[in-house]
Amino acid sequence: MAFIPKITAVSYLNTIPFVYGLQHADNLRADLTLAPPADCARNYIEGRADIALLPAAVVPELKETNIITDYCIGAVGAVRTVVVVSNEPINRTKRIWLDAHSRTSVQLCGYLAKHKWGISPEWLHMADYSRVDNPEPGDAFLLIGDKVFGYEGRFAYTYDLAIEWREATKLPFAFAVWVARKGVPYEVCDELQHALTFGVEHTWEAITESKYMAPDNGLTAYEYLTRNIDFILDDEKHRALKKFWDAGIRIVPRSY
Repeated sequence: MAFIPKITAVSYLNTIPFVYGLQHADNLRADLTLAPPADCARNYIEGRADIALLPAAVVPELKETNIITDYCIGAVGAVRTVVVVSNEPINRTKRIWLDAHSRTSVQLCGYLAKHKWGISPEWLHMADYSRVDNPEPGDAFLLIGDKVFGYEGRFAYTYDLAIEWREATKLPFAFAVWVARKGVPYEVCDELQHALTFGVEHTWEAITESKYMAPDNGLTAYEYLTRNIDFILDDEKHRALKKFWDAGIRIVPRSY
């Protein structure tokens, strides 16, 4: 019987080329589930997936797991959808409310607080996003994913974490990488690589099949996917991940 892998991937705009490739490439049969980044990690850790697009911060904790493709969700400049926003300069921040959907962005925020911004804020878990609409003095908010588009221009200060990381390290960043459990057939990993290549090469077609065609005929989505997101997991991004992992930052937000 052929092995049909269970795959979990992120349910954001930045993954639709990957999803398109998985759904349209004729070389790979898979059971695909889409979820926010933190839930992708949970699906994989709890055994509900053989292959996953995982937040980079999770990978060092996993046993019997390998990075398996030359693709990632990365950025060489502004990523646009991983930001800290506030109405005061970052050096006046007393509290950072953390988006619950991504462990990588939380730990990256912790790295920048220590190594670039020179602050020691209170870290708070944000489950109720209405709090962003009612900031108090000293508040800043880590936001990730598609929701960021709705907050653009609403705060006096926006800190793009990919830009902040690059200024601190001179390196790009990889927010999420493809992994598989040891024992997943090599042929399946190779088929996944080809499917992802097909998807990235058909980014516009991926947009036309998605909800992101509205309201501007896909132009904003296309600009974001071709200017802000870099899908190639190259040597520089591997170096960036090693630096990030070696830093050992562990931010554990307090529930409010």
